[in-house]
Amino acid sequence: MLAVAALLGSGWLILRPESAPPRREIVTPHVAKRSDSAPSALLIDGRLGPRFAGEIVAQRRGLFPRKFEVSAEPNAPDFVASVVRRGGIGVTTGVRFLSAAWSGAPITAFAASLLETPTVILTLESSGLRRPSDLIDKKIGYRRGSEDDLVVDAMLTQLGLPRSRIGKVDGANSIAALRAGTVDAIISSIDRLPQPSDPDFVRTNRIAPPDFGIHIPGLVYFTSNTVLREHRAEVLCILEALIDGWKFVYADSARSVPLVVGSDPTHLQDGRVRYDLEQQRDLVLPTGGRIGDYDDSRWRTLRDVLIFAMLGDETVPLPQSVDYQLLRDAYRRVRDAASAAATRKAEGVDLLHSTPSVAE
Repeated sequence: MLAVAALLGSGWLILRPESAPPRREIVTPHVAKRSDSAPSALLIDGRLGPRFAGEIVAQRRGLFPRKFEVSAEPNAPDFVASVVRRGGIGVTTGVRFLSAAWSGAPITAFAASLLETPTVILTLESSGLRRPSDLIDKKIGYRRGSEDDLVVDAMLTQLGLPRSRIGKVDGANSIAALRAGTVDAIISSIDRLPQPSDPDFVRTNRIAPPDFGIHIPGLVYFTSNTVLREHRAEVLCILEALIDGWKFVYADSARSVPLVVGSDPTHLQDGRVRYDLEQQRDLVLPTGGRIGDYDDSRWRTLRDVLIFAMLGDETVPLPQSVDYQLLRDAYRRVRDAASAAATRKAEGVDLLHSTPSVAE
């Protein structure tokens, strides 16, 4: 199985909503009637930060059901099993989800937060290395066994580039190694880019796998098959809250950034959070796409990537491990609510115009 990148941090971080959350933007009529056996927690595979801004904002603005917790579990030895055991909802990488499903975990994905992989290759702007083909006979810093390395290998293979002519230096995947000339490029992530305000900032070129045909789900929401079957209405309400949370993140950064920073003020800084959120915007809100709305082609590509890397066999067909209907239901409810609101507004205007005035 894939050796997934070890996540920083330790212990659990549990978010609490603000004392006086504003009105929900998506109506969730089932929330108040949630049964005791319904999912009561969203478990995050990683540390709190911009990658999970939608989850953080949804919790801190009170969009989730009452007593629903958001917990960061950055060092869980078996994250997926923990989600299943607790009967909760999880958010993890597409690679980790599908690998677990193929290994027999009874789970189903129902939406995505990052619709594309956050993996990128960075080169110095002055190097002139701007395309994957420019990396032939060059050295790349990477971390052995990481998902980022897996994605880059898939991109190089799809482009027909000779991987044997691209040198790899394990552990030399830092900006410092790139600046020092230890390597010509590094495999990194969208949330590890050098920030212009950094004292040692260096300009870089970015080579992103999605720009070269590798479209796979970055982070996905999932739950156990049992929870989705027996508590579909409650999971739908939670999905609506997540969508609303991500909408708020990018609609009102003046209020959303402090909420994200406040979730872990020891490790998060305002400027860095703003920068990372902007860098990942297209992964959350792709042009012409909808929040959370992955498609079948991304999953087929991920399946092919894992099989090519000999990291598993498709023991569970994609239609059995990926649900598309819940997202359709969520957006249909949004349309229905908007239509009903428009109708009420129109009826109110008609009534106003048809009511005789006092003078009459």
